[in-house]
Amino acid sequence: MGVQLSERVGQKHHCGIDQVISGQSTSDGAGVRLTRYIGSQSLPELDPFLLLDFFESDDPNDYIAGFPSHPHRGFETVTYLLAGKMRHEDNAGHGGVIEAGGIQWMTAGRGIIHSEMPEQEHGRLAGFQLWVNLPAKDKLCDPAYHEYPKDQIPVEHRTPGVDINVITGVTSEGTAGPVRGVVTRPLYFDIRLSSGTSIEELIPPDHAGFVFVSEGEISVRSDTGSDTVAARQLGVLGPGNAVHIDSKASSVRFLLVAAQVLNEPIARYGPFVMNTHAEIEQAIRDFNAGKF
Repeated sequence: MGVQLSERVGQKHHCGIDQVISGQSTSDGAGVRLTRYIGSQSLPELDPFLLLDFFESDDPNDYIAGFPSHPHRGFETVTYLLAGKMRHEDNAGHGGVIEAGGIQWMTAGRGIIHSEMPEQEHGRLAGFQLWVNLPAKDKLCDPAYHEYPKDQIPVEHRTPGVDINVITGVTSEGTAGPVRGVVTRPLYFDIRLSSGTSIEELIPPDHAGFVFVSEGEISVRSDTGSDTVAARQLGVLGPGNAVHIDSKASSVRFLLVAAQVLNEPIARYGPFVMNTHAEIEQAIRDFNAGKF
């Protein structure tokens, strides 16, 4: 994390919801149908987040073509599966299968070519891909991976009916996720609430964050009122250092994600995200020259 819990505790100012995004239907890769939330017309970016896609279908025609080999430079990709299996391979010799509940946090750094293809021909496939920007000083770092199956991701049973899958970051109760050493010090929690329960979490004040509801409906209680975020909606968190969330349904599941704001210029061209147009042109030249 880089921030001790004691540094995060003080007078609480609860984040409200600045914007609710319902997403934009699109396709990517070789024709995978998905809904784009960050990186859409409604929310082009949420520094340091560049893209959030949610995909879900039990029709193989919606996902079977997958994401064949493609390059990345200058940011990190995070793949988190709720259902199904995806096989990934890259030109650095990494490969494996992500299954439901598993996470792959890939730092593209100076450049990598990889593919993500369904490891199934039928059944439900569902999950997220998140892009997290890298600061200028780290954009050309060595590529790196954090990959963990479901059984290596701790679940914090905070109170009856409140369960948190902790992927990265540290909860206010001290549970730490396995993905560590990420430069933007992210929090990535997959939270379940039963009817009538609630959760409160601390958010570092230099972070931007969002909630994404995959099941049910939540109420985000701020210092001045409350805002509702329903299933398949993303809520952008406003200023504050804590978030209080109440369940508004019998079963609720949502992501709580936050990371340090970079406040740097962004130049992006497809799979390349740098700080200047000249750096984008260099990335294209390097890719065409086989330097990834």
